[in-house]
Amino acid sequence: MTTVLVVDDQSLQRLGFRMLLQAQPDMTVVGEAANGSEAVRLTAELRPDVVLMDVRMPGMDGIEATRRIAESGGRSRVLVLTTFDLDEYAYEALRAGASGFFLKDARPDELVVGIRAVAAGDSVISPGLTRKLIDAYTQHALGGHGAAQERQLAQLTNREREVLTAVATGWTNTEIAENLHLAESTVKSHVGRVLMKIGARDRVQAVIFAYDTGLVRPT
Repeated sequence: MTTVLVVDDQSLQRLGFRMLLQAQPDMTVVGEAANGSEAVRLTAELRPDVVLMDVRMPGMDGIEATRRIAESGGRSRVLVLTTFDLDEYAYEALRAGASGFFLKDARPDELVVGIRAVAAGDSVISPGLTRKLIDAYTQHALGGHGAAQERQLAQLTNREREVLTAVATGWTNTEIAENLHLAESTVKSHVGRVLMKIGARDRVQAVIFAYDTGLVRPT
């Protein structure tokens, strides 16, 4: 059973999410929070699999709450929700440690699939936004890189660099396997080793790393 904490400052939004998720046979909403401070407290208390996090809230916003949850080292993973297509705050949330983001107007079935994916350890970005996110992110949110990232990058083999480049381009494991002529299981192994070597929690963080280090550049 996937446990979810719903975080949104609008009670009707929380109710809508609760109704949707409680209708799923494999999900249960274990709590609700109206701001970031409550989200951090309840995450530590309830340890949900997924925190469905609004970005813009009074007091502590979703970005700071995401950062604190990620830094706590707990098992909970954050899926950010934003009202606006490519909201600049969503980039900061990804950098803070979120495992992806969805638009609030995503189809219910897309959101449910996204929550399941995040709970399983994957990262998700709202369908159709991956390329736009990468382009916009690299134009607005890059902060440069340091010696630590250079050392991490140097640890990667040539094949691992190829795989990281493909991930940063937005390819799925299936697409990487087809284009690099590898078995999909081999791709998964490469991705796992890449994440470990660069200290990335998931594929979203790997994309950020690839652009920060200049391994991949905006087209």
